[in-house]
Amino acid sequence: MEEAKEEKKKSEGPSAGRGIGVAELLSLLEKSKAVELKDVEIVAEELTFELLPVVLQAAAPAAPPPAAPPEEKPLELERVSFEPLTQTYVGEIAEVQIGATSKEGGTRSRVIKIGGEKSPPFYRWEQPTPWRPVVALDVFGVDILPPLPKTIKQWYMDVMDDRAAWAEKCMREYGADLVTFHLISTDPSLPNSTPAPEAAKFIDKMADKISDPFMIGSAGDPNKDLEVLQEVSKVVAGERVVFASVTLDMDLEASAKALTKSNLDVIALAFLDINQVKELNSKLLDLGVPKNNLITDPSTGGLGYGLEYTFSMMERMRLAGLKGDPSMQVPISCAATNAWAAREAWAKIEEWGPREYRGPIWEAVTGLAGMLAGADLLMMMHPLAAKIVKNAAEILSKNKLKEDWREIPYENWVAMKI
Repeated sequence: MEEAKEEKKKSEGPSAGRGIGVAELLSLLEKSKAVELKDVEIVAEELTFELLPVVLQAAAPAAPPPAAPPEEKPLELERVSFEPLTQTYVGEIAEVQIGATSKEGGTRSRVIKIGGEKSPPFYRWEQPTPWRPVVALDVFGVDILPPLPKTIKQWYMDVMDDRAAWAEKCMREYGADLVTFHLISTDPSLPNSTPAPEAAKFIDKMADKISDPFMIGSAGDPNKDLEVLQEVSKVVAGERVVFASVTLDMDLEASAKALTKSNLDVIALAFLDINQVKELNSKLLDLGVPKNNLITDPSTGGLGYGLEYTFSMMERMRLAGLKGDPSMQVPISCAATNAWAAREAWAKIEEWGPREYRGPIWEAVTGLAGMLAGADLLMMMHPLAAKIVKNAAEILSKNKLKEDWREIPYENWVAMKI
C-alpha cells in the first residue's frame, strides 16, 4: 500500500501538491518567457522580485532623406511692370483766369490761369495737369504793417516804404506769380481805420504801377469788407483781379452784384467747415457769380495746428467736385501764411534750431500739403518758402520729363548716389 502511494506521488510530479519549493519556482520562472499565476497563495517570510528590462535588438537606423539641391540665387530681381489704376470722373474743375489784357478789356500785361482739372491733383497718368498751382506773395498796405517776424522783414527792408517796389521785388526777384495787396488798415477796430474810398485810391495807384495780375486782401470785417469791395470794384473794373474775400456773414447779394458788374474774381472764405463751403459757394453761384470767377478757400490750419484737417477737407472738396457736385467744381486757395501763427515757426528757442530756416520750412510744408490735397492758389509770405512750393509745383505739373532719368539699380538703392 505504501509503495503504491509513493509511486502515485512520483507520477503526479512535484507541482501536483499544494505547495512548491522556492528552488522549483525560480527554475520555472527562469525557463518561462511569460508567467501567469492563477489561484495562487504565496506563503513566505520574505519575497523579493527583481524585474530586469528586456533589451530588444535595435532596429536599423532609417536612411537619411536625400539632401535638397542647393537653392539657386537669382542673378537679378524679377522685373515686373506696374500699371496704375485709371478712372474717369463725371465732373471737372472750372478754369479761372486772373487778370485781363487789353484785348479782354483790361490793362494787365499777362494773365494767369488756375483750375481746369479732370482728375485728382497730379494724377498725370489719368489726365495732364492743365495749369500748375500758382504762388502769391503778400504785400501789406495801405500804410500799416502787421507785426511781421524778423525772418520775413529782412527780405523786404529796402522796399517796405514803397508798396509797388515791394510787389515788383516779389515777382521779379523772388519769382512769385502774383502778389496780394492786403488792406489791413481798413479794419474798423483800428484807431485810424482807412476809409474804403482811400483804400480804392491805393489799389488804383497800384494798378497803374503794376502791370501784372494781382489780388486784393480785405481786413476781415463783414460790413467794412463789403464797402471796400464796392469801392475797389469801381477802379479795377474789367481787370479781372481777385478780391479776397467774401464770407457767409457778408451781404452776399450786394457782394455778388459788385463782383459781376466789374468782372472780378473772388475768393469765397469758409472756416474749416465743408458744409459752410458748400453753402457759400452755392449761394454765390445762385446769385450770378460765374463758376469761372469763383475760388474757394476752406481756411488753412498750419503745420501742427490743424493741417491734417485742412488736408482731408481739401481732398474731400476736390473729389466731390470731380464726382459732380457743382458747388465744389471751383479752384481751391490755401493760405499757407497761417503757418506763421505757430510759435514753432518764429519763437526764439535755441533747442528748436535757427528761426531763419525753421519759419520758411514751416510755411513751405503747409503750402506743399495744401497743394498735394488740391490747392490751385497758394498765398504765402516768405520768399524761400514760396520758392520751394513753386519749384515743387513746376516739377509735379510736368506731363513729361525733357530727359529720361538714368536707370538706378534698385537692388542697391540704399547706397546709390544719384
